[in-house]
Order: sequence, then C-alpha cells, then structure tokens
Amino acid sequence: MLAIRLARMGKKKKPFYRIVVAEKRRARDSAFVEVVGSYNPFKQPADIQLKAERIQYWLGKGAQPSETVRSFLRRYKLLPG
Repeated sequence: MLAIRLARMGKKKKPFYRIVVAEKRRARDSAFVEVVGSYNPFKQPADIQLKAERIQYWLGKGAQPSETVRSFLRRYKLLPG
C-alpha cells in the first residue's frame, strides 16, 4: 500500500521535509516513488509547496495520506473536510 507522507531532510536541528509517495512499510527516509511537495517549518509562516495534480493522481491510485499531510491537503482544499 502506498502512503503520502513526510521524509526528513536537512541538517541536525534544522529539518525540512519532502512530501513523498512511498511504500507504507518502508522506513521514513528510505526509497520513495515520487516527490510531490515540500514543507519547511522554520520559515514564518511555514512554507508548504504541493504538486496538486500529482497528489490527486496518487490519491486516485489509492495512496493514503498521513495525518500531517492530510492537514496540508485540507488547508489547500485538495481533500474534503
């Protein structure tokens, strides 16, 4: 099963995250299928970039977003709720 989730990048104590489509059983930072966005919590306000077209494609294929990514998708009206 595929998941749309965060993968940690960056330096120690200064992380930024890629929003990736990955196999649900894989480790957080291991191989992924595709990068569909990014999230930088250190910018004010937090910088969230999403590739809406690709996210809709993967959701259509059955990928399940994590709770954090689900909140991003709701904020940008890519998911109902």
